[in-house]
Amino acid sequence: MKKSTEIRQDFLDFFEAKEHRIVPSASVVPYDDPTLLFTNAGMNQFKDVFLGTGKRDYNRCADTQKCIRVSGKHNDLEEVGHDGYHHTFFEMLGNWSFGDYYKKDAIAWAWELLTKVWGLDKNRLWVTVFRDDSEALELWKSETDIEHSHILKFDEKDNFWEMGDTGPCGPCSEIHYDFTPNGCKASDVNSGNPDVMEIWNLVFIQYNRDKDGILHDLPAKHVDTGMGFERMVRVLQNKSSNYMTDVFLPLVNELISITCKEYSGKHEASMNVIADHVRTLTFAIGDGAIPSNEGRGYVLRRVLRRAARYGRNLDMRNPFIYRLVDTLVDTMGHVFPEIVEKRELIKDIIKGEEESFNLTLDKGLKLFDEEIAKMKTAGSKVFSGEAAFKLHDTYGFPIDLTQLMAREIGYDVDESKFSELMNVQKEMARSARDETSGKKEFEFKTEVKVDYDPYDVDESGEEVTIVDTRNVDGKSLIVLSKNPFYSASGGQVSDTGEIYISENESLRIEDSTKKFVVAESQFNDNPKGTKVKAKIDFPRRQSIQRNHSATHLMHEALQRVLGSHVKQMGSYLDDKLLRFDFPHFHKLKPQEITDIEDIVNNNVKEKIPVKAEEMSMESAKKIPNVKMFFGEKYGDVVRVVTIDPKFSVELCGGTHVNDTSDIGLFKIIKEESISSGTRRILARTGQGIIDYINERVSEIEKLSSELPEKYSNNFRLAMDNFRKDFKGADFRDAELLKTLIKYHDSTVNSLMDVREKFLEEKKQAEKELAKQKVQSAAGSIDEMLSIAKDYNGINIVTGKFDMDNADELKEIADKLREKLKSGVGLLYSFIDNKVSLVAVVSDDLIREKKLSAGKIAGDFAKILRGGGGGKPHLATAGGKDVSKIDEAIAALPGIIQKYV
Repeated sequence: MKKSTEIRQDFLDFFEAKEHRIVPSASVVPYDDPTLLFTNAGMNQFKDVFLGTGKRDYNRCADTQKCIRVSGKHNDLEEVGHDGYHHTFFEMLGNWSFGDYYKKDAIAWAWELLTKVWGLDKNRLWVTVFRDDSEALELWKSETDIEHSHILKFDEKDNFWEMGDTGPCGPCSEIHYDFTPNGCKASDVNSGNPDVMEIWNLVFIQYNRDKDGILHDLPAKHVDTGMGFERMVRVLQNKSSNYMTDVFLPLVNELISITCKEYSGKHEASMNVIADHVRTLTFAIGDGAIPSNEGRGYVLRRVLRRAARYGRNLDMRNPFIYRLVDTLVDTMGHVFPEIVEKRELIKDIIKGEEESFNLTLDKGLKLFDEEIAKMKTAGSKVFSGEAAFKLHDTYGFPIDLTQLMAREIGYDVDESKFSELMNVQKEMARSARDETSGKKEFEFKTEVKVDYDPYDVDESGEEVTIVDTRNVDGKSLIVLSKNPFYSASGGQVSDTGEIYISENESLRIEDSTKKFVVAESQFNDNPKGTKVKAKIDFPRRQSIQRNHSATHLMHEALQRVLGSHVKQMGSYLDDKLLRFDFPHFHKLKPQEITDIEDIVNNNVKEKIPVKAEEMSMESAKKIPNVKMFFGEKYGDVVRVVTIDPKFSVELCGGTHVNDTSDIGLFKIIKEESISSGTRRILARTGQGIIDYINERVSEIEKLSSELPEKYSNNFRLAMDNFRKDFKGADFRDAELLKTLIKYHDSTVNSLMDVREKFLEEKKQAEKELAKQKVQSAAGSIDEMLSIAKDYNGINIVTGKFDMDNADELKEIADKLREKLKSGVGLLYSFIDNKVSLVAVVSDDLIREKKLSAGKIAGDFAKILRGGGGGKPHLATAGGKDVSKIDEAIAALPGIIQKYV
């Protein structure tokens, strides 16, 4: 029996012998194609060739391509694990011809590999062709010895391939394998019969479909084939399921070992799903994707949580999926070395995600069971959308996981209500963002075409014309003939500035969109046609630019220090600071922060020119290591910002410095976790560093002012000298600023040591004072006992003490009980405008009368609009109404008698 590694190599060797270049698999994360979540077919990396926008230095090639199909059109998630041949991750073996050989060779070679090299039974092979593709039909008859009755025609649904609504397309020819024991019928092909399975698809790209749907012949015709590797292994190893092949069995066997369950019955599907899903997670994370709440990251989180839930079917309640990674790496790392390199990172990320979801999984399952019980009582078979939303929002259950669980027991989910609640939540989040930012989003529909150019800006202002305006909520929305104000985008805030109508009249601009600017106040009359000077706040713009260019440098530095998994998940840039969110599962070490700062500051010192260039999206994709972000809506023309082609190249519409020396000094001021697996960095540059130092100096002065003079004098003097040295410092003088920050940090550390010493001394002094206060108060206990009152044979002692806290009062009560031979004591104090009280009962009354200090204190406190309780010998309580203390004391004998 051939091993899977031999089968893969057979395919590549066969086509290499046919003069094909063997090319490596593309990343399963298509960074150069923002329209795709994951690489889902072998042809993805050659899309530019088919579109005619790119070419290669070869015209025929072959490879094994890593593919993920979890969402969208190609989505087999529901079938995964429950049948034997659908997967979320799979390898696609493929061969391509770019204007070279065509149908004749593609068909002949496919048949040669299947029947001569691998020796498949020809009677078990069936072929389908597009109904109008008579050329392919005749070639199958003339170039192979397939049984002619095994060649079938199908329509567009099964045998016509299209890249999209328009563009390259063409007929395809599928090869199916018959697993049935006695041979299938023609009607079984493409019928959904799991025993008649497609193994290879030969696509013949010969047309271009225009916007009207008309097909035109392409000048060059291409071949694009895709063979399901896991399916082919199953055929050649003669197994009943892909999961029984040596591709999956190492994972299944490891699961058997981890879970102590048998691979049979109700456990088989669960093990299949987990084995499949860990492959998807491992290869996606290995190529740089990270579980998150957006885009491809959320797809991975859904896959992982689906696997974790199936783990519950195997009684796995602790993280275990990550333990399968080593087995997978050992069996596939020789083909895909990237998972060997990223092994530990992959395990850390999966384990972290498992730990996070385990905190809520059982609670979510309990809610699900409770909701199902309600449905059964009501006689309904529809799981409520409200409950599905709560599972999603509170317990992190993706909707498809809830649907899976419901489907397993014959229920549907009210998706309409769930979607409605999700939309409400999104709208609330948007409104909250608006409220937090303090800005209101305005709409101003105008047909005027605006020249939006925030890049080539005159510092002194530009002469423009007001072409339209509208007053809204006390503000003016103004359309300018040319808008130099940058509009918030990509994390960078909008410009502010002024519009000068005359020397004596101007309007402050507080926000900008590409079509209009927002002024803080309204025009008194109609200004249409008025020529004005539009002047941005240039010093503010420069500070923003420093932070933006520094963000690009930091992004690359983060990848070099922490790893290629670091990607921008969110950013915010204004004139004060920069904020950058990225995936990482550990707090950054001090040395890592230092290394990141050093990389950025070394690039700053090099005075590297910052170049921005507009080009076609296709051209941008060809730039090595260019950073682009999934989910961003890029047009056909994009702006590329380069800070040394070998260091940082990003698609970016923001404004930047002319060269890196303009940044001054870069300093990380905070690094923190904002959610599971997501870290945030706050940093400053340029003038922001000056502001940062001033703020910290003020903090030192404030802290030192809280200390006695003997402690604070040295620090006040140090800060006075510091301010003298710092006065007039240029933010571009990086070495001076580094020295000042180092001196400042040293001063802070010394101050904190002194402050801690002072606070400890103060704490001890307060303890000694409290001790003396308690001893002094305890001296009056003998006097209290001498005037105790007897009520029906029980001595009752009450007293008021002026104490600072309840603990001090409790100490006095302890001393009272030591001297109280027989009786009940109740002591109280007014603390923070409330009554604090302690009740004590002597041992003889507890034993003989069954009295309890807890019950007495509780009843007493109720009169004071409070509560409390404790043990029979001592209890504490409190009350809000100090005016009722006399009433409560008068009621004390009756409270005690109630329990005698």
